Amino acid sequence: MSAVMDAFSDVLRVVRLGGAVYLNADLTAPWCVVGEVTPDLSAAFMPRAERIVSYHLITEGSCQAALVDDPASAIRVDAGELLVVPQGEAHLMGSSLDLKPAPSQELVSKYLSTSPGEVMTLNYGGGGAHTRLICGFLACDDSLTNPVLASLPRIFKVDMRNDPQSAWLESSLKLAAIEAADWRVGSAIVLARLSELLFVKAVQRCIETLPADRKGWLAGVGDRFVGRALAMLHAKPAHGWTVEELARKVGLSRSALAQRFTELLGQPPMQYLARWRLQIAAQALREGNDTLAAVAERVGYESEAAFNRAFKREFGMPPASWRRSKGMADGRNPMDADAGSRIRVASSEEGFVAG
Repeated sequence: MSAVMDAFSDVLRVVRLGGAVYLNADLTAPWCVVGEVTPDLSAAFMPRAERIVSYHLITEGSCQAALVDDPASAIRVDAGELLVVPQGEAHLMGSSLDLKPAPSQELVSKYLSTSPGEVMTLNYGGGGAHTRLICGFLACDDSLTNPVLASLPRIFKVDMRNDPQSAWLESSLKLAAIEAADWRVGSAIVLARLSELLFVKAVQRCIETLPADRKGWLAGVGDRFVGRALAMLHAKPAHGWTVEELARKVGLSRSALAQRFTELLGQPPMQYLARWRLQIAAQALREGNDTLAAVAERVGYESEAAFNRAFKREFGMPPASWRRSKGMADGRNPMDADAGSRIRVASSEEGFVAG
């Protein structure tokens, strides 16, 4: 599976997730809240976040959860499980979902004005059975097509324990609980990195447990043949790939690979490659000062004119205009505190610190 997961790693590398943990909650039955990372909440930790992934790690007890607009999505989440809402949609959590929910932003608003960037502590409920949560979010730039987030269920949970191949996760979860409960120097960085780690592991579990008839990018990554083809396309995106060459390397006929690839991903291999090249180009435009000609050559275009036309079709404007619209005159990515950082976290004493 490691070679197949190269495509998954590449997509996350281009998306460049930034993580933050914002709440350590001790909730007692009966309780019910609306969970949502609002723009104000996100801005307290990161100055810019176009796409939000919400998550909640249950460290003690259990709760019910569902999307606000979809009661049929209700699931039970127990200690050691991670609840993920990939599109950051409003969702209910509670000892019972039949209770009138309290908006979470009202519960934490006072902390945002007095202690922005710090993990907040919330004690709420009727005094019954305890449920303890660590709440966080990941942010990424929505201008880049994100096949990982688009392929995930709108709300899902994964068991982060009881995996013999990931015994280290349980100790990591204990560490998260300690760091969130006992804030100290460096806790923000520890928790932010753990946010990304937990999300990656959650998506891996989703891939491993997909039903055989599931379609989409995650199913493609997990497929024996399509996954290998994706790994090769991501390893050498500028290479002059053909379907024939890909098919030969994965051990299928040209027609069989094209059909299997299209059935799972909804587009043929060369169309996928063309769009992936443009996503890499967009990342290069956001983060660097290379000329358009250099970026075009790096992603496999023989001419700058062809690159300009393809980029405009995908993003609605030429690459030079797109770069200016994103404020990339200095070549810096606003998702990072410096150009080399993958995660940026907030510190109450130093502002934003590169992780």
